[in-house]
Order: sequence, then structure tokens, then C-alpha cells
Amino acid sequence: MPKMKTKSGAKKRFKVTAKGKVKAQNAFMRHMQMNKPKSMKRKARGTTTLCAADARIVLRNWLPYARKQKNKPAAKRAEGGA
Repeated sequence: MPKMKTKSGAKKRFKVTAKGKVKAQNAFMRHMQMNKPKSMKRKARGTTTLCAADARIVLRNWLPYARKQKNKPAAKRAEGGA
């Protein structure tokens, strides 16, 4: 079976944390800053983690190899190995 491709746009927009959560930039920070309140601009600085439902969509559809794999017990690994 061929390898699944990662969406190149998703590579640039999302990062996956060690615990498997998805980090992304906040929205509404690209232009027309003079029309937005200072508090809104302050809250939208930096990155945030996506909610569980959105993170699931990103990981399933766009970043197939970024999902955390479940660890198998050491005994099974020893038996299944060569």
C-alpha cells in the first residue's frame, strides 16, 4: 500500500505537541489591525491548542503520521520481533 501524503498547507500551519495536541496560530491577526480592539489583539497573540474535535480532523485527514502511536507492551514486542 502506498504511503499517505501529508497536506503541505497543514505542515506549515499546525504543530503537534508531545502529548498529541495540535497547536495553531490564532485567527484575525493578518490585516486591518486598526479596526480591532487592543484587548482582542492581545488575546490573539502567540499560539493556542485546537479543541478535540478540530484536532481530530487535522490529525486524521491532513497529518496522518503525526498521530501518537499506542505503545505495545515490551513482552509482545519481544515475541513479534525477528
